[in-house]
Amino acid sequence: MQRIILLFIFSLRLAFTAFSQAPTFYADVAPIIYQNCTECHRTGEIGPMPFTTYEEVSEYSSFISYVTSTKYMPPWTPDPEYSALRGERYLTEAEIQLLADWHEAGAPEGDPADSPGLPDFPEGSQVGVPDLVISMPSAYAHGGDMEEQYQVYVLETGVDDETEISAVEIRPANGAIAHHALIGYTESASSISQAGALDAETPEEGYESFGDYGVPVDDFLFGGWAPGVEPTVFPSTIGKKISPNGRFLLQMHYGPTPVEESDLTSFNLFFADVPLQREVELEMMTPANLSDLFFIQPNEIKTFHGTIDIEEDISLLSVMPHCHLLGKAWEVYAVSSDYIDTIPLISIPDWDFNWQGIYDFPSLKHIPAGYTIHAICTYDNTANNPDNPNDPPQLTEWGDLTGDEMYVLFFQFVEYMEGDENITLSTADEDTRIVYQSDVLFPAWPNPLPAGKEVTVGWHLHEPTEMRLELFDVRGRLVDIWLPMQSFPRGHHQQSFALEALHSGTYFYRLTTAGGLVRSHTIQVID
Repeated sequence: MQRIILLFIFSLRLAFTAFSQAPTFYADVAPIIYQNCTECHRTGEIGPMPFTTYEEVSEYSSFISYVTSTKYMPPWTPDPEYSALRGERYLTEAEIQLLADWHEAGAPEGDPADSPGLPDFPEGSQVGVPDLVISMPSAYAHGGDMEEQYQVYVLETGVDDETEISAVEIRPANGAIAHHALIGYTESASSISQAGALDAETPEEGYESFGDYGVPVDDFLFGGWAPGVEPTVFPSTIGKKISPNGRFLLQMHYGPTPVEESDLTSFNLFFADVPLQREVELEMMTPANLSDLFFIQPNEIKTFHGTIDIEEDISLLSVMPHCHLLGKAWEVYAVSSDYIDTIPLISIPDWDFNWQGIYDFPSLKHIPAGYTIHAICTYDNTANNPDNPNDPPQLTEWGDLTGDEMYVLFFQFVEYMEGDENITLSTADEDTRIVYQSDVLFPAWPNPLPAGKEVTVGWHLHEPTEMRLELFDVRGRLVDIWLPMQSFPRGHHQQSFALEALHSGTYFYRLTTAGGLVRSHTIQVID
């Protein structure tokens, strides 16, 4: 129940002004509560106490004031001063003080006429209407034995052709036991066969596999969920692909419970509405990237420092540090080969195993070739660590169980493209959309291609404008006017053009706006 009470504090990002009198529920506190009831509801964590009325909230004003003043809540462990991340949820000192002032004043109700009203609770999806919903084959029954369970389900993709995916949203049905969920994806016939064999060995649906999927997968992190984690929504022209021959491996981590519970998790897939130009890739930093062997002696505080070299320019979408109960702090950054430039990625100074997530960047983060990503994690295997699963402390090594330990850093990325830094993504509780801060001309596809074939070109206009699109040879001579000067509304556009009677070689196409802005990219025509 304590967890249910705390969860209403998610995503508090309101600005407050000084008060000449005590804040009241309807005028000051209700907007915070109602906003975060929406957050709890859409993440499946609303529970039986939704905090939708004054009576429901005021009863716990002391508790609310305490957990926010100690900064135990809201559950946002990354340091907001180190780097900016998407969907940050933390309280400013002014916000904390407002909640304390309201409690100290006796939690006054105020004038009901000031009520902001209840928000619309989204049903089924935070992103929109999904193109495909995939569900566990049957509900999982979790016995009230205080044991945790990792259960993996082998699921068909449900598509008839290769399909491009722009967003993935996992929807647990029972947040009381669902600790986190991961989706792996594979098209390997061997892995699919192995997973099927593991499934067939058990009478219930799915099979047990702690930590991973039990078989190799092509994509370890096709999608993920933990309480408060927002859906994976990729920028336009960026995403993932699935095929009829592939399989999803849905791994559900169920936490211990003293009573019997059941869950029927599903996930939503959203198809790309424009062709993908870049497919999201995943890299993992593991003990193989460490110079020390991964084990932690009893009564030892130990720090591991892993590195991975970046050979080609990339754009990071997200990072996900992962360890278990001995973990105390993470710091992840990229540094140039001459150590002059450092790019801070994420710092978690007070690691909490119960509140970990997939951390997206507000905009694509460029990591140039030649840089090195560093990931530093500190572990506390002493009796002073209240989360230590062993009393007295024991030698701890790599393992899948929560009482074992891990060192993993996932990061999702695409090949870098000029202008990536201008691509930002709104939070999921707004109208989720891609926002480009300037006019963008995208690379053509396919490229290279034979003469006589069609090439597709996309562009995005920050504001309505007149523009033209022209094709030139490598010497700058006009070859074709694809689009004469004409008006286009703001937003994403794309058209296809035939490459008639062109010799093999390099050409470039150019977008010119009425304001004089010029953007260009090259096309390679082959025999």
